[in-house]
Amino acid sequence: MLMCEPVHYRIDYEINPWMRRSNRVHGTRALDQWRRLRVRIEELGVAVELIRQAPGAPDMTFTANAGVVLGGRFIPSNFRFPERRPEEDHFIRWFRRRGYRIETIHLPHYWEGEGDVLPAGERVFAGHRYRTEFRALDHLEEALGGELVRLELASERFYHLDTCFAPLGGGRALYAPAAFTSEGRARLAAHFDDLIAVEPEEALRFACNALVVDRHVVMNAGCPATAGALRERGYEPVESATDEFIKAGGSVKCLALMLDAFAPRGDAGAP
Repeated sequence: MLMCEPVHYRIDYEINPWMRRSNRVHGTRALDQWRRLRVRIEELGVAVELIRQAPGAPDMTFTANAGVVLGGRFIPSNFRFPERRPEEDHFIRWFRRRGYRIETIHLPHYWEGEGDVLPAGERVFAGHRYRTEFRALDHLEEALGGELVRLELASERFYHLDTCFAPLGGGRALYAPAAFTSEGRARLAAHFDDLIAVEPEEALRFACNALVVDRHVVMNAGCPATAGALRERGYEPVESATDEFIKAGGSVKCLALMLDAFAPRGDAGAP
């Protein structure tokens, strides 16, 4: 996974309902929470790569939004809001220096990487409306070489798919029902045998914004009902506080970009 230590993380602008410039980030606490999260991820056997945060890119620590890694290819995001566009070149340079091929989604179509695109078994689910344009997914399907399961989002508070949906493997997933249209909920029900509906209070604590490592689910602390539902199904919740990052509308999954989640046919693999 790719992570970015939040040495320049702050709230300089307001581009989602969570962000308020008056709600200042406590920098020391944010660093401590991020470092604890990194340790928990590494303790599960995950290799963590690091990219240095640019001073003028306060949201760069949310690396999941950088793009999607397809074996040896990196498809960078076209951020919808100009405030986040300075991040794009930093991520492109990081991947290019490591030997990845850079392939772009045609402008002006905006899309925001793994924030809205998540693999689940042999299928890939894609959210659209707030940060990813429907038409951008046409181009992404070409790059992936397969059809996406498209899910329209229905709540500005859950502006990315990874804020309200977490595939767990084995035909199971966490989801926040209110975050999807009725059609989106029907599509999810058609693809999962066990959809775990997260309680509204815990959905707003980003219980769905989780990382799945085998049978471990790394998630924000303070979501006891969701943690209990996971344990009942044989998963082990690994709680890690992310309150400082929720101020900007992100949690555990937002802070990590998966480098080996997608395995396109015929790809030679990552550098």
